[in-house]
Parts: sequence; structure tokens; C-alpha cells
Amino acid sequence: MSARSRRAAAPSPRSRRGSANAAPRSRAESRAKRKAAKPRWGRRILLTLLSLGVLGIVGLVVAYAMTPVPNPNDAALAQASVIYYSDGETELDRLSDINRESVSITEIPEHVQQAVVSAEDRTFYENDGISVRGLGRAVVGLVTGDTSSGGGSTITQQYVRNFYLTQERSYVRKAKEIMISLKIDGVLTKDEILENYLNTIFFGRGASGIATASQAYFDKPISEVTLEEGALLAAIIQRPSYLDPTVGTENAAAAKARWDYVMDGMVAQGYLTQEARDAAQFPTVVENRGYRGASGPLGYITDAVKRELTGKLGLTDAQIETGGLRIVTTIEKQQQDAIAAAIDAWMPEGEGAEDLQVGAMSVVPGDGAITMMYGGADFQVRQFNNATQATMQAGSTWKPFTLMAALEKGISTKSVYNGDSPAFFEEFKSVGNEQGRVKNFSDRSYGRIDLRKATANSVNTAYAQLNLDVGPDKTTDVAVRAGVPAEGLENNPANVLGTATVRVQDMAKAFATFAAEGVRTDPYLIKSISSTVESSDIGFEAEPAPQRVFDAAQTSDLIDALQAVTQEGSGEYAGDNLGRPSAGKTGTSESFRSAWFNGFVPQLETAVGMFKDQNGTPVEMTGIPGWEGGITGGSIPVRIWTDYMKAALEGTEVIPFPEPAGTGKSNVPTATPTPTTEEPTEEPTEEPTEEPTEEPTEEPTEEPTEEPTEEPTEEPTEEPTDGRGSGGPPGQQPTTRPTGGSSQGGGGNGRGGGG
Repeated sequence: MSARSRRAAAPSPRSRRGSANAAPRSRAESRAKRKAAKPRWGRRILLTLLSLGVLGIVGLVVAYAMTPVPNPNDAALAQASVIYYSDGETELDRLSDINRESVSITEIPEHVQQAVVSAEDRTFYENDGISVRGLGRAVVGLVTGDTSSGGGSTITQQYVRNFYLTQERSYVRKAKEIMISLKIDGVLTKDEILENYLNTIFFGRGASGIATASQAYFDKPISEVTLEEGALLAAIIQRPSYLDPTVGTENAAAAKARWDYVMDGMVAQGYLTQEARDAAQFPTVVENRGYRGASGPLGYITDAVKRELTGKLGLTDAQIETGGLRIVTTIEKQQQDAIAAAIDAWMPEGEGAEDLQVGAMSVVPGDGAITMMYGGADFQVRQFNNATQATMQAGSTWKPFTLMAALEKGISTKSVYNGDSPAFFEEFKSVGNEQGRVKNFSDRSYGRIDLRKATANSVNTAYAQLNLDVGPDKTTDVAVRAGVPAEGLENNPANVLGTATVRVQDMAKAFATFAAEGVRTDPYLIKSISSTVESSDIGFEAEPAPQRVFDAAQTSDLIDALQAVTQEGSGEYAGDNLGRPSAGKTGTSESFRSAWFNGFVPQLETAVGMFKDQNGTPVEMTGIPGWEGGITGGSIPVRIWTDYMKAALEGTEVIPFPEPAGTGKSNVPTATPTPTTEEPTEEPTEEPTEEPTEEPTEEPTEEPTEEPTEEPTEEPTEEPTDGRGSGGPPGQQPTTRPTGGSSQGGGGNGRGGGG
């Protein structure tokens, strides 16, 4: 038998693995057997999918048949929302007065209808109430949590969501929205849907419906609205409170951009020729004569509340102004009244004082509650918040960040540095200071001085060397960890002198971190939200999240140094008049363009910033009646702070600061600053018998007419001697300007911090 024959006759491996007596099988029989025994998974999966598809279709048909068409008039009933002080009972403001009027679609000009379609749903006349592409974006947003993906909403869906459902971002709500939208599109005509939508959508200014919106924005009936005006009304639908062009320059720019989008869309849709588009002019709206919110300083709180509602909490304008919300803020009425009174008492009046601005904010250390906010004198006059939007150069309020960095490096507040002025540093030449020159306010020399006293007197030359020792990047790192936004901060030697521009709210948060002994908490303005609308699911309770960012022992040494500011330094007015222990830091930028006092007691931090604004540009605060020599941090800001805190803390417990832990090592060897080429104006002493304040002024050539204060004439205080030193009402002061002008630093074009 050949080898080939033997292989053919041999049993297969399968046969060998089976019984020894099994009969040989043909290949056809084996294939048939294997095919019969193989599980038919592919067919089962296909049948399962088909079954689910059939069930899904049946379910959709049933759901469609059982979905009623809601009554738009009943569903669109709205209630005004109310803002309360922290007690939850005292009303602070109302967000709107609801105003609604329905009109027929025939009364709405065709170009207005076309503008709305171009703005909100360019497939409106072709779709079945929903957009498949838009739904895809919405599903992606739900899965990823990305709200920027959009809601995938047609006009029909917006109508359903805003007035029959809630704003909840969930699959269940989206499914309901889709079913109702499909049903409405199948029952109502496109004109009926658009009519209902335009009669119920919210346009801001308390106007619900396009008829009242045309009156609110253009003081005319909807039938008389022009092409350009109709396009603006359509543009405003997206974000009414933000796109009202009369609210401010930012809002006006946003409204113009959205109007351009609508007008270009009308061209793309074939509703408008390019020639007509090119000839169109952005329309002028009338002043908001309806409900505009609280007047005076409270208007800034209302605006900030709305920004937090839309930003942090993601509510829509319609929910906010018509949802019957009861919004309890963290604002304490006693404190809010106190800041208004303190600013009114100390703000100068007369020629030169017209453009002075003040921003202030109080934050509870360790909690973050904003208990007071002063954004300006009257929101109805100036829609720009001095506490949350205005930026000012920080000046010497930046020095505590450098001191904290030094403490973290093991440098004690007892360490001694050279406080002579001027001083020259090679490193400062790298930031635009050709000579590397740093001087103190009024070019005063202090000799060898420890860091506690250098903080009290805001000695620039000592702090310039300290910043080089710890590293400018460490100063920035501390500022950011304390709560200052990192954007725009620079790691150069001059940053210690306060070249950064910051907002009042930034410094309030940062110093609240110090007051809380190194615990940072994000500030918040809204304590809780509920709704009077039974069907509403809107609810919110603030949940502060404290985070330790600095060592408590090291922070206690920082607090001790900041207490020296109010005990013996540039903030001594606060120490003399508050009636309880306090800590803080004054700050004055170059040419008196900003002035600060950031101070705290253990249970409350308050930042006060001043600047003079002329057409959006900060200018020198000099030549001011009563303060001709220039407004510094130790002048008006510390007086406002003190009077406010005294009233705000009335009846509260006097809590002591922690005892300083004495961390780090003293007398750390440091590089001696480059010797000066000019002799100090005074013989520096190891320790002056009386420490001058942070920003001493030049001795007047003539004696003032008022009685001198307790300060010795040879070492005048930061502020000229006048009747204000003892806590009396604002008065006059000598007009002599200090020698040396501002407290210049060595970098950033010579701009830097005075005290």
C-alpha cells in the first residue's frame, strides 16, 4: 500500500479522539453535523434587534398617540423672581415685572418672522419639529457634560422646553421634549407654532412675547418694527439680559455681533438681498423705562446674582426672570448699609473728585460667603462693577505674598534687611529698569530693619531683596494659591511692588485665605434657591469647599506682621479707631492711580480699592479737594474700611488672632544690595524711636492752619496732618505733594507699589 493510500485510510484526528469503534464519516456528513450543532448567534442577534426595533416603533407610536398638546397660555404663566438678603425674609430686589400681550401671526411683519427663523431655527419650515443633527449634538452634550455642544433645539423644541417642561439636562426630559415637539408639529401648522412661540418667549426688560418686546425696545407696536429692528429682537432671544445693547459696552458689542449673525442668516436663507444687508444699520433702542432693578449700590448685587445664576448654575434668562425663584443671597443688610454710609462720609466732593470710584467686598474667612459688595454709587448710571470687573494695580498689597513665600522658605519675620533708599539691584535691569533702582516712598531710608517692621512701613528696598531671595516665581505661586487668578501675572523681580492689575474680589479672596489661617474657599453670593412654581424642579444650596493651602503656623507669623501695619504702620488709623485687633495692608500704585486697604479680623475680611476713572482710563488721584497731595491706601481707603468694619461688626464677638508661632530662622544671611551712589537723605538708624508710616509725606513748607495731629512734625505720617487722624469728619489737609512722587519700583517700566 502506498503512503498516499495509507494516509487516506488512516482515521482522522477527530475519529481518533472519539470511540475506537466509531465508524468512519465522510467529509460531507461531518460538515452537516458541525453545521447542525453550531449555535446560530448571528440569527439570534438579528432577531433580537428586529424585535426591539418593532417594540420601539410600537412604543413610539403609543407614546405619540398618548402625548397631549399642552395649552401654551396656561403653560406660559410666569411669576417674578425675588432676591433676598441673607436672612431669607428681607427683600433686596425683584428681577422683573412680568408683562405679556399676545398678537396674531398676521400682525407680526414677515421680515420679523424671517429674522426669528434665521436666528433660532433655519430649517423650521422643513423639519418635523426636531433636528436630527441638533439632537446628535445634544446627546453628546448629555454624555460628556459639555453644555457648549448646544441643546439641539428647533423653535418647536424651545417652545416645548421653555413653557411645558423644565430646563433639566436629562435623557427623560429630552425624550419628553421630542415627543411633544413631534406631536405639536403634526397637529399645529407652522404659523401656529411660530405664533405661540413669539407670544410666549422671553425678551428681557420684563417683556414676555414679541408684542411687548417691540414696545420695550423700540416704543412702537410690532406691526411698525423695521427690518433692522426685527433682526435685533430676534438676536436678543438667545440671551436677553446679556444682549440688551443699553446695559454696557460689552453687552452692546455682543448684541451687534449677534445682530450681524441674524442679518447674514437672512441673506443665506434668501429672505434678504446682499445689497439690502450692506445698507442695513444697527438700530437704536430706547432707554429701558420698565423695571430695571434696584437703584444705587444694590443694582450691582442684582446684576452679580444674575451672572452667578447663568454662569455657575446654568439657568436661563426665562427661568431667572419669570420662574418664581426665591433667591437667598449671602449679603448682610447691616453690612451693606454700613459700607454705603462709610463711603458717603469719606468720599471727597467738588472739582476734581467727580470721577473717583470705589469698590469694596467682604468675605467670611473659611466659608467664602460674600456678605457685602459695593460695585459703585448707582448701577442705573454706571453698569460696571468696581468690585468684580474693575482692575487696579495692586501696589504694596502684593508684599504679603512675598512674605508668605519667605516664611515657607524658612525665613523668619525677625530677619533683618537693608531698608536704605535708593537701592540698586542688577536683577531689576532685566525688566526695563535701566539703573536697577528701587526706592521707598518719599525716598526715605530705614537702615537695617526686620521684616515685621518692613511690612508695617512697606519698605520697598527691603522687600525687593526679599523677593530676590525667595524667587519672584514663588511670590506669584503664593498669590495664586491664596486666590488671585494666574492669568496675566509675571514672574519678574518687580512683581513684589504690585505691578499686577487685580480686582477687589481677587484681593478679598486672597486676604480671606490669610485670615482663615491658610484655608482658601471660593467666594459665593447665592446661599439658596427655591421656586414658587409647583412644577419647577429648581433647587440649590451652597456647599462651601474649604481647602488648606498654607501652613497654619507660618500663616500666624504672616498675620502678626500684618497686625503691625495697623498697630504702628501705614494702617494705624484702623488700629486706633476700630476698637478690636485687626490686620491688613495698604497699597498705593505709581502716580496715585490706585489706593487700597485690605484688612481683616478673624471673622471678616474686607478689601477696599479706589481709583479715578476718566473714559475708562485710570488717572492720578491728585488735586482732590482735601487730599491734594494724592490719595494713598493709608488715607481714604483705610478710613472707609475702619468706619465700615466698626458698624459691620457691632454686636459681634471680639476674637483674638492666633499667637505668632515664630517659624523660620532669623538673621538669614542675604546678599547686600549694590551700594547706592548717593547718600541717604537721613542718617539711617537701627531702629527709629518712632516708626514712620508706610507713605510719609514731605514736610510742608508752611504750617497747616489746623491743629497738628499727635504725629511728630519731623516724621509726618502717610497722610498730611489734618483733623482726620482722630476719626473726625472729612476735612482739609495741606496740599504739598511728597518728594519723589509715587512709590516707584524697579521693574515694569518703573511702576510699582507704594504702601
